[in-house]
Parts: sequence; structure tokens; C-alpha cells
Amino acid sequence: QVQLVESGGGLVQAGGSLRLSCAASGRIFSRYAMGWFRQAPGKEREFVAAIRWSGGSTAEADSVKGRFTISRDNAKNTVYLQMNSLKPEDTAVYYCAARVGGTYYRGPDEYDYWGQGTQVTVSS
Repeated sequence: QVQLVESGGGLVQAGGSLRLSCAASGRIFSRYAMGWFRQAPGKEREFVAAIRWSGGSTAEADSVKGRFTISRDNAKNTVYLQMNSLKPEDTAVYYCAARVGGTYYRGPDEYDYWGQGTQVTVSS
């Protein structure tokens, strides 16, 4: 079992930055691929970014490429999402997810464990 706790969300003006953190506890964190997803009101949960267990490979959604960066620190059992140049359309609840096995996928159904989410609101 893996427990995930997100933090770092909040209210920010357009063009601003936030860094989300996801702290993991339980089984060996370094063996899990990690992903960030988001869900806006009335919309489906969508892929934002993911990182391989080793941190050597990442993927980002086209909508955030060049603005968001995912990283991880396996010594701290933590994955991060650095969000720059935020836009109002980035407003959503952001979820951290863990997948057994080191390879990441973009589909939310591929992930085994989820955090409770953290709200990000970007004002125009």
C-alpha cells in the first residue's frame, strides 16, 4: 500500500508560479512511476505529467509542455510539479498518482494509488 499526500496548491495570478509536492509513504517509492493529473469542474480527469521510477524519463501533456516540469527525489519519497506561466485554464484539482512498475503511462486507469488532490486556482 502507498499513501500519497499532495501540497502546494493555492490561488495565484495568471503568469505566476506554484510548486506542487507529493509525499509518499508505504512501499518502496523508488519502484513506482509517478504521475500528475488534474480535474476541472465538469471535466474528466486529464494527464498532466509523469516520470519514470528512475527520474530519467518524463512526459508532459501538450497543454503544459514548456511551462510545467515534473521531477522526483527518491531519497525524500517526493515528486514535484513545478508550474510556471500559469493560465486560468490550469485551474483544477491536481492529483498525484503512483503506478506499480517503473514505466509511466498517460491514462489514469493505469495508476494504482491516488492522493486526495490539491486545488490550484489561477485568476485572470
